[in-house]
Amino acid sequence: MRNLLILMVAAVLLGIASAPRCAGQDYSPKLERQQLKARQKQELKTLKLKEKYAKASWKSADVSKPARTQMKHQMEQERRALRERQRNERQDLKDRQQMLKEGEKLYGQ
Repeated sequence: MRNLLILMVAAVLLGIASAPRCAGQDYSPKLERQQLKARQKQELKTLKLKEKYAKASWKSADVSKPARTQMKHQMEQERRALRERQRNERQDLKDRQQMLKEGEKLYGQ
């Protein structure tokens, strides 16, 4: 019962917090860009920290050369995938903002 109450309160607060954005009021492209940049920066920091700890664990444990090479390759793939995903997110944001600008010009809002 208590968990249900907490869940309902959280849902109401999330609904209230997202209402202006859903209603299309006070949309700030700059704010959205800043949030995306901050989130992507945090993701990169997290990945670097993960790599740092993985490399430290290799030094403390006896890891064979082929296993180490495979892990390095996997980390490089993860880094490439993160960069590609972040690049796509930035492009999606640019496209979305461009569409909004064109819509405003077209409908004169």
